[in-house]
Amino acid sequence: MSNGFDVIIVGSGPGGVSSAFPLVQAGLQVLLVDGGREMALKSPVKTYLTSRGEDETQWHWMVGRDYHALHHVDAVSPKLRVPMLAPVFEGYSAANQIHASTFVAVGSLAQGGLSNAWGCGVARLSSEELRDYPFPASEIEPSYETVTRRMGVSGAVDDDLSDYFGLDGWTDPPIKMDTLHRRLWHAYGKNRSALSAFGVRMGRSRVAALEQDRGERHACDLSGNCLWGCHRRALYSATDDLEQLQRYPNFTYRSGFVVDRVVRSGEHPAVVGSDQSGTEAIKARKVVLAAGTLATTRLALQALQMAGPVAMQNCPTAAFLLWLPGALGIRREPAFGLGQLSFALALAPGVSGFGSLFNPTGIPLAEFVRYMPLGRRYAIDILKALMSSCVVGNVFLPGRYSTATLSMTHAGVLQVAGGYHPDVAPFMSLAERRLRSAFWKLGAVLLPKSFTIGHPGSDIHYASSLPMRSQPGPGQTNARGELYGLADVYVADGASLTSLSEKSHTLTIMANADRIGRGLLKDLSESQ
Repeated sequence: MSNGFDVIIVGSGPGGVSSAFPLVQAGLQVLLVDGGREMALKSPVKTYLTSRGEDETQWHWMVGRDYHALHHVDAVSPKLRVPMLAPVFEGYSAANQIHASTFVAVGSLAQGGLSNAWGCGVARLSSEELRDYPFPASEIEPSYETVTRRMGVSGAVDDDLSDYFGLDGWTDPPIKMDTLHRRLWHAYGKNRSALSAFGVRMGRSRVAALEQDRGERHACDLSGNCLWGCHRRALYSATDDLEQLQRYPNFTYRSGFVVDRVVRSGEHPAVVGSDQSGTEAIKARKVVLAAGTLATTRLALQALQMAGPVAMQNCPTAAFLLWLPGALGIRREPAFGLGQLSFALALAPGVSGFGSLFNPTGIPLAEFVRYMPLGRRYAIDILKALMSSCVVGNVFLPGRYSTATLSMTHAGVLQVAGGYHPDVAPFMSLAERRLRSAFWKLGAVLLPKSFTIGHPGSDIHYASSLPMRSQPGPGQTNARGELYGLADVYVADGASLTSLSEKSHTLTIMANADRIGRGLLKDLSESQ
């Protein structure tokens, strides 16, 4: 059995790298293991519109030489059809023994995890939203700042969502908006009070994308290639942090090592996994699980010999299409392809929705045709005429309105079942009505039949399956992220979040992982 490490971290996603930094920078011997998959294709260099008009081999990155997009035509998200992103998603469920029913189960074996294919939305939880967490809000505040400054966030501006996001003191100015979003933003400035009556507040999106160069990463050039990969590395990926960590001599990275179980080895925990060299057990003083909520939960339940079921939260979500009639016939332009404007939507006392608006230029027309209430032939004609004057929107509800459960079989397979609380349908209906009325005031039409509620799990916001509690029990973690019943094993990804708000949750995962890493450093120092 290999040893000699102070800490083993399982997973190189946002939680894994964030827990590593405090430990590595303090000089501890840290081993990080992951599935190690790398991107299959290079990102387009020219703007999306230029490539679509000139690139004779564009089918390589749009369809794939192995026809990847066609083989995944029924996948819920367009991300799952992008050939370059195939290594991000492929093989995760099989390698981690995960079986899903009535739930879209997504995870990653890639270097950097799901941060290779995320929407880059970031937000900080307020003191009120952290009220149920088993530590004071002041404890995670330094970690929010540290992580935000390290990853590079843009969007700082004094608007109606400044307090909602809570990040502006640490972020850069917003990335330039396209013409359609500027129209909506200008109209909002004139109609703020009217939208307030519908419970809608709007502001610039805060995103982990660069508006200014940072070292080897370069600012967004508005190419519209966000879905297909950013060759400028303007979009944050945990691979950027992994690259930084590998510069430390006390950090060891072992790619292609998939952990199958966590065990005790004398006084210390150990991970048992395999790669091309075979199966191996590696022990350390502490183990941190950050393999993604689903895989982390399987490893924890298996080690605890718990069958479950345990509850997991995910955010009910919906997508919609907005048409700006005043912009009909406008020329398509290269633009930032992720969130440009965001909104908070009051639905009931204590219940809010959150969403963002996107430019659809970098998304193939076929992705929208499938949702049109028309035959394919007519849908294509209509969308070709309308898309240059449309923006795409989404909306998320808090995770407490999901009913997902995780349980273990005797064979060690994690069974995932999903569903929504009965209140989701009426809340989504109310959200559609309020957004339709609000955007009408801004000169935009929420296209009929376009408001589509996603399947459970399609949000890919999975959390709270091993939640932190002040007095944890089986299947829970304490305030330091340590798993109840399994000493020296910690959870530093979404699984340990106490609850899941409607806000983007990745930044909170990273801040909490940083906080857990700092706590581990203190524990290890005191035990020496």
